Amino acid sequence: MGCRDVHAATVLAFLSGTASVAGLLAAVLLPNWRQMRLYTFNKNERNVTVYTGLWIKCARFDGSRDCVIYDPQWYTAVDQLDLRVLQFALPLSMLTAVSALFLCLIGMCNTAFVSTVPNIKLAKCLVNSAGCHLVAGLLFLLACAICLTPSIWVIFYNNYLNRKYEPVFSFDISVFIAIASAGGLFFTSVLLCLWYCACKSLPSPFWQPLYTHAPSMHSYASQPYSARSRLSAIEIDIPVVTRAS
Repeated sequence: MGCRDVHAATVLAFLSGTASVAGLLAAVLLPNWRQMRLYTFNKNERNVTVYTGLWIKCARFDGSRDCVIYDPQWYTAVDQLDLRVLQFALPLSMLTAVSALFLCLIGMCNTAFVSTVPNIKLAKCLVNSAGCHLVAGLLFLLACAICLTPSIWVIFYNNYLNRKYEPVFSFDISVFIAIASAGGLFFTSVLLCLWYCACKSLPSPFWQPLYTHAPSMHSYASQPYSARSRLSAIEIDIPVVTRAS
């Protein structure tokens, strides 16, 4: 596995990262982070389920898909600490993951389309593919941590609400989507880091996305060949003829 080849691991990592970002977007937009089940003992009434998201709240009767109460301004009045933290954590995680995807794409495009022999005049502007993938892997790992920690906290906070009030709260499908997306981000990070560790031809400094100095041009240019070196191993004796008087 070389740094100058677009490997299947980097392509799979890019696809996995894209799918994880799409999952995070779905988890952010869906109003299914927490359910509050309200029961009635009146036979003429139906039970109500309140679906709580990060931005909106919807209340539905059992067997109905229409919202009896729809609150699009819920995001301004969130009174649950875990959801308030998620309002900041998940967009930040998405922004970090998108930055990592951009770096990963730059590294792959550089590997696929840039010549292996660098131009001396543009040496300081060359993109280091291995460095791009390494930084992208670290950013994916950071995005995973930012997403996973508050998503798991929702489960414990849900138990806290049931103990404090009544056991009517339960976490919904968005929690599973966010945790699965965090797992995808971690898998993407592992793939990129493994590819980087297995890469054999690492330029120096190998961890930076951009070169800080021209990459050893002597490896691409032919060595000078002096005229003296051609004669260094040959001794030429020129006889001197003198005329006898």
